[in-house]
Amino acid sequence: MQTIDTFSGESLEGNSRTARSYVRSFAIFAGKVFTWVSWRLERRRTRLALLNMTDEQLWDVGISRADAYREGIRSFLD
Repeated sequence: MQTIDTFSGESLEGNSRTARSYVRSFAIFAGKVFTWVSWRLERRRTRLALLNMTDEQLWDVGISRADAYREGIRSFLD
């Protein structure tokens, strides 16, 4: 019974601050991961779009068919 009496409001308040700090840190981390994945997916979409372009469109952009193919087959993580 003595151990219950030794807890004070200060220690519980400190724990809630720590928990909020962890939640805030996780939210920041999750936001950065979401941004990174979104950026990678956008890059992948544009690479796949190169594969669907006609030779005239690639010529307008200044890319050869071989360059477009090489870029289009790159990995999601490249």
